[in-house]
Amino acid sequence: MPNLTHILIPIDKAALIGEIGRRRPDWRVVPIDCALGDPNLDGPAWAFIDWIGEAMSGIELCRRLREARSTRSVHITMVLDTGDSEERRRALKAGADDYMTGPLDLHAVLDRMALYEAAGAAPAAPRARIENGDLCIDLAAHQLRYRGQPVPLRPNEFRLLAHFIEHPDQVFSRTALIERLGKDEEAIDERTVDVWVGRLRRSLAVHGAPDPLRTVRALGYVMDSSAP
Repeated sequence: MPNLTHILIPIDKAALIGEIGRRRPDWRVVPIDCALGDPNLDGPAWAFIDWIGEAMSGIELCRRLREARSTRSVHITMVLDTGDSEERRRALKAGADDYMTGPLDLHAVLDRMALYEAAGAAPAAPRARIENGDLCIDLAAHQLRYRGQPVPLRPNEFRLLAHFIEHPDQVFSRTALIERLGKDEEAIDERTVDVWVGRLRRSLAVHGAPDPLRTVRALGYVMDSSAP
């Protein structure tokens, strides 16, 4: 089924996997373990992983998801133990897109997915392409191209760049960007936005694309208009 929502859950959470499948039969629940394999994700995917797993730590599983070709673009939510600043820092450094405090159960997954979908984290319906200079985003295909060449981005990077291209020449504070990406500003440090921007800049640099964002001291970030 095209555009089927995939939910990746650690394989040791057998009861949770069954509960999600029964509650949301329209989703495909994919068990994941340390071997990963090829989950054959043919649609948007979100992973929920525990900070402390039975087979390996959530940090290591997160890294493996980011390294594997088939899962590197999955939106990863790390379920932290205490949610203190050190855990948050390590989760983001390992490649997580978001975090929440445990336990990892049915209600946590359903509630967080509802937030993502309400905030537009799920792929949008087909729309026209948006451009800024040599950067072109196809929102329907969830694809960025630079001078015609595809540039893979993580979900937060893609949504961040799309937001700026849709709103050029406007300065956005870190708080505003957190709200735009569907984050709870009371549960995440505003400086995390700097992590998202840094990842976006590095992804573009790897593919020879220029840095499209300008840092405005004490205010936030802006994308200047660029002639096509």
